Amino acid sequence: MPKTPRNVSGRYLCKVLGKYGYTIIRQTGSHIRLKSDFMGYEHSITIPAHNPIKIGTLNNILNDVAEYLKIRREKLVDSLF
Repeated sequence: MPKTPRNVSGRYLCKVLGKYGYTIIRQTGSHIRLKSDFMGYEHSITIPAHNPIKIGTLNNILNDVAEYLKIRREKLVDSLF
C-alpha cells in the first residue's frame, strides 16, 4: 500500500488533480476551490494553499476525490504521486 506523501503543497495538489479534470474556479485567502466534471456530474473540493498540507487534511481530500472517481484511494495516490 503506497504511503501518502508528507510534503505536498496545496498548489502542487491542484496541479496534479488536473489529471482528473479539476480546474481552479476561485481562490479566497488561503483556500483554493476546484471543480471537476470528469465523471459526468460536478464535484467541488476546497484545498488549503499551505505548504505542506497537513497529513489529515490531505488524507480527507484524497478520500473525497477517490470516492468521486469510484476508485480505491491507494490507486489514486499511485497515479498522482
